[in-house]
Amino acid sequence: MNASHPALPLLRRVPYFAALSDGVLEALAAAAVERHFDRGQVIFLEGDPCGGLHIVAAGEVKIFKVSPQGREQILHRMGPGDTFNDVAVLDGGPNPASAGAVTDATLWVITRGEMQRLATAHPALAWALIESIARRARHLVAMVEDLSLRSVKSRLARLLLTEAGRAATAGELDRSQMVTQAEMAARLGTVREMIGRALRELSEDGLIEFDRHRIVIKDREGLVAVGEGM
Repeated sequence: MNASHPALPLLRRVPYFAALSDGVLEALAAAAVERHFDRGQVIFLEGDPCGGLHIVAAGEVKIFKVSPQGREQILHRMGPGDTFNDVAVLDGGPNPASAGAVTDATLWVITRGEMQRLATAHPALAWALIESIARRARHLVAMVEDLSLRSVKSRLARLLLTEAGRAATAGELDRSQMVTQAEMAARLGTVREMIGRALRELSEDGLIEFDRHRIVIKDREGLVAVGEGM
């Protein structure tokens, strides 16, 4: 196996693959197929047969569900080093949610059959996959907690803090990071009007400030307190 396989550096970035040996990572890389998606393109749809484990190499991907009325709920946004569709890979069922490219995106995909073969041959990989599901479960528990116990304003404060941590300039969010209030609403399980109201309240409280196409965090401690529901 050629250790210079282009997928190897990416696989080493996946948190639950970090402890795997070079041999296992090389076997995973050999089974991976590179795919490219344009911004806005659907990667797969909920209910379709499982296409395999997807690993983000470049760009951003959203995992989402759509209600019968057409309302979108974003479950997660994925960036380089993140994986998705782990559940369908393990249980063999259809995709539990849809996935779409938020930006132009490059992915590596390993089919369920290949993952089964490799997990059987390498028990350490099987344990790593169990850890991936545990991480997903923690994320979903936290999401349920937010939706059931926190106000929209509190959830928005937490989202702004999370996005600020990813921003190029500390404490400043380029609004393109979240695109629109409608997308913020989709990520937080609410509607655009509620997001607009919560943003105005945070601004009136002196916690954030709007500056052209940026949201500037003026009082991080105060925003943390709102996020914690205090």
